[in-house]
Amino acid sequence: MGDRFSAHYEDLLEGVYDCVDRIVLHAYFPMGVNEGGFRCWWRLLNGSDEGLDNAHLMRMAGRFSRRLRAWAQAHKIPVVDCAVGERKHEIAADYLATHEVRSGLFMILVFRSPALVWDVQISGTGKIGNIEAKQPWPYVNHYHFQILDPEWGHITIKMSGHPPFGAQIMLNGHEYVACRAKTKKIEFTKEGNCFTDTPDAARLARVAETLSDEQTIGRLSRLCERWIYSTCLLFALDLEEQRRSQFQYQYSIYQIEYSRNLQFQVGGQMEQVFSL
Repeated sequence: MGDRFSAHYEDLLEGVYDCVDRIVLHAYFPMGVNEGGFRCWWRLLNGSDEGLDNAHLMRMAGRFSRRLRAWAQAHKIPVVDCAVGERKHEIAADYLATHEVRSGLFMILVFRSPALVWDVQISGTGKIGNIEAKQPWPYVNHYHFQILDPEWGHITIKMSGHPPFGAQIMLNGHEYVACRAKTKKIEFTKEGNCFTDTPDAARLARVAETLSDEQTIGRLSRLCERWIYSTCLLFALDLEEQRRSQFQYQYSIYQIEYSRNLQFQVGGQMEQVFSL
């Protein structure tokens, strides 16, 4: 949209800040997303095929839930079971606005949504037959870990409670810019995703531009590694089980939104711009 602005209308803007907005990364365990790989992973975890059946897979999901809720209760971390239609990010944002929160996990939201769940078919003689993904994907509990990261601000890691524990990492570029601006002592006012005022627009813009450089890949990778194993997957597999079964996520980009926040001194100027 910005390329369509004439010089005249760009002069009407009090400030323009370009920034990557919503970023969603898909986290998956490659060995766990196909039949043969999943069976190999089970053998690494347990030493043999023993116990590879639907009942034991359901027990793993139940163990995830019990461990998580017991730990959360012991550490006074709220766990909220969400109903359909509730906006989970807003629940977490309201909590942040009304509580003093340190870096780390501060809330867990639980919601049911579709996920990959394996169906292990056992023959009449007790041998493992086909291992197939249930179709359509069933609705299962997903745990939305609300985390305050020192570099990226408020992030969410959504993880399925069923093996292979597929996950998404959801974050916001504006949160990153705000955190980085604070470390550089750049003053600004921010409402939601919009930077509404700053006495140093040029420096703030340079901070926003760092999200477009090649180092961002490394920053995102470090962010994922910092939290996903020790804060989220730990409830399903402890660190020794992760090591023994060679459980390691790979990441792909699921969604990126690019935002340009425009700030106007008066409403009439905004109407002139958007009437183009």
